[in-house]
Amino acid sequence: MADIVTDDARWTALIDDICAGTWVNPLTGKRFPPAPYDQIVISESLRGREAELVASRGFKPPFAVVSDHNTHRAMGERVARTLRDLGPVTEIVLDKPYADMPTVRDLTERLAPFESAVAVGSGTINDLVKYATMQNGRGYCIFGTAGSMNGYTSTTASLTLDSGLKVSLPAQAPSGFYVDLETCAAAPAWLNAAGFGDCLCRSVAQIDWWMSHRMLGTLFRHEPYIIEIPDEVRLMELAPGIATGDIEAVGTLFRVLTLCGLGVSMTGVSNHGSMAEHQISHYIDCFARDRHPGSVHGQQVGVASLTMARVQSHFLDRDSPPEVRPTQVDPEGMAARMGSDIAEQCEPLYRKKAFDTETADAFNEKIRMIWPDLREECRAMAIPVDELQGCLSASGAPITAQSLGVPIAFYREAVRHAHEMRDRFSFADIACDSGVLDDLAAAEV
Repeated sequence: MADIVTDDARWTALIDDICAGTWVNPLTGKRFPPAPYDQIVISESLRGREAELVASRGFKPPFAVVSDHNTHRAMGERVARTLRDLGPVTEIVLDKPYADMPTVRDLTERLAPFESAVAVGSGTINDLVKYATMQNGRGYCIFGTAGSMNGYTSTTASLTLDSGLKVSLPAQAPSGFYVDLETCAAAPAWLNAAGFGDCLCRSVAQIDWWMSHRMLGTLFRHEPYIIEIPDEVRLMELAPGIATGDIEAVGTLFRVLTLCGLGVSMTGVSNHGSMAEHQISHYIDCFARDRHPGSVHGQQVGVASLTMARVQSHFLDRDSPPEVRPTQVDPEGMAARMGSDIAEQCEPLYRKKAFDTETADAFNEKIRMIWPDLREECRAMAIPVDELQGCLSASGAPITAQSLGVPIAFYREAVRHAHEMRDRFSFADIACDSGVLDDLAAAEV
């Protein structure tokens, strides 16, 4: 059984039970297997406890403390200083790191001499260290510095391959995940708002995943939503506090981010929080190049979640079901937009879900039969677009491509073509194959 320290039951209630394997699945009445996390501590302050927490996980010197310039100032220097009471410490401060394979290879080599790795940061730092330490066969722990994304506790890492394609790769969970809420609440407000945007995709991802399950028989699991939604409701009420650095709001944000990440360990996949809206963000990161405004993943996901809520509403607001035609896969167009290397990787994935005449007819027949039920099931999962937008705006996050800084023409391209990048079936695919995606994308501003 995992060794759990309950720092403050107000923050780690439920999280502790899931990690310890004492959470009872209400669908089965049985205990769910423990999540692969040894220690999750969320506290209003961890000052003076850093070395104790790291040592409690069995980490030994020499230590490598990995951060970037911003997270080093925020907390990395402090963590390194306290760890020196335990033994030698080397600070690896990355200069504007990017979560790609060249950086992974470099970091893997730099971490090889060290017995223990301690990450201090958020998305990029976490993904790099979790993947690099797995290559070295070592564990790691992380001190979060902002609630900017939901990947702290996920068993995947979002990395850009050598081809330029951004994917989620299997990685390891941190042995310890530590949140000092005073530090995270003092982070730039836009970072925590980005994490709020990453959380806000839940309803649109759930609708896409459920529709795919009902129509195509793909895997679906309820557990991630059972554990996450009650805290999500509270977080949406606290959205204005994200913008002001309110401890209660930031603490609730971290609960939702953590629970979403724990959902990956329950399902083995990230679908419950990553469907068409995440692919739009990935498309921006992969292909914007010099058009990229420097926005971060969570900001992009928040805007894309509003887009996908509108796409879904286009269908769910209608009594009549959509009708698809055979998918028009365009290898030359994909190569022109993505580059030939990435297009060659994406085309087989796209073809896995593409309709031919026979499968389109079968899809149309099935959706005609089940549409009244499917429509109501999806509508029950939906949060109105206006409500999503109001909460996102209140948190201080961008709500349009224009406020995100992405050129509108390119954002519309991302909406139109992002579904071509992987095989997860969503309402973006239905919109494309029913001939309305171009018009829906053109309405985005």
